[in-house]
Amino acid sequence: MQDQVNARPAPKRVPWNKGKLTGAKPPLRPKHVWSIRTKLQIEGRARDLAMFNLAIDSKLRGCDVVAIRVEDVAAGGYTADRATVRQKKTGRPVRFELSEQTRQAVDDYLKVTGKLPGEFLFTGHRGPDRSMTTRQYARLVSEWIGSVGLDPRLFGTHSLRRTKATLIYRRTGNLRAVQLLLGHTKIESTVRYLGIEVDDALAIAEQVDV
Repeated sequence: MQDQVNARPAPKRVPWNKGKLTGAKPPLRPKHVWSIRTKLQIEGRARDLAMFNLAIDSKLRGCDVVAIRVEDVAAGGYTADRATVRQKKTGRPVRFELSEQTRQAVDDYLKVTGKLPGEFLFTGHRGPDRSMTTRQYARLVSEWIGSVGLDPRLFGTHSLRRTKATLIYRRTGNLRAVQLLLGHTKIESTVRYLGIEVDDALAIAEQVDV
């Protein structure tokens, strides 16, 4: 009985997300993309500019962005128009396009660093033979977002992944194309990822006459 009186309740575990804003991170708007891009260019941050542009174009998850090797995008010494990367999560390859400004940014970065095929494109504090960590990448993304006056708590690495995919969907309504570009195995995943509502689907349907 005495033991029961003296027994203290177990301390409550603090939820990992206490004080954090959770939920899907929204995509960046084109004006925010241009603001970040311009800022990185002016500051001469070749690595960050190449990484930001590549993240937007590739629509890859953070774990796949940091795992990109030189030969994935520039096997012949210069950045290619298109590239293929095997996704860590699904094991399936996904293809993506590289815009002219992204190719230029990556080429400039390769010229400055002298990186060669076989090496990770983006390395961190752990040495030249190790890729940047996803945590370091997330910190960079927060820094880029904060630098243009946005709240880093509202946006994250998935914001970069969603930015171009969301724009493509809004301009074309082609869900299947976005599914392929994101490397989703199921169309339902793409619907959830883009946050498509019934009203969105009806708006697209209204534009089609049979």
